[in-house]
Amino acid sequence: MELQHIGAGMAIGLAGLGATIGLGMIGKGWLESLGRNPDGAKAYFVPAILALALTEAVAIYGFVIAFSLLSK
Repeated sequence: MELQHIGAGMAIGLAGLGATIGLGMIGKGWLESLGRNPDGAKAYFVPAILALALTEAVAIYGFVIAFSLLSK
């Protein structure tokens, strides 16, 4: 097994793990804030969706890095 395969596996694995933890923390914070102040649901929606999208980008970056390592 070449080192590119190990690096690609680590890149996608760690990026996926980091994105999963980040998404869970964002979701937890969002639901806690809605539980404390249900009237602020409209104010929390756009920042929460933006944070979720940017966190998901971390997993996509890991995916791109994994494929770039495998294409060498």
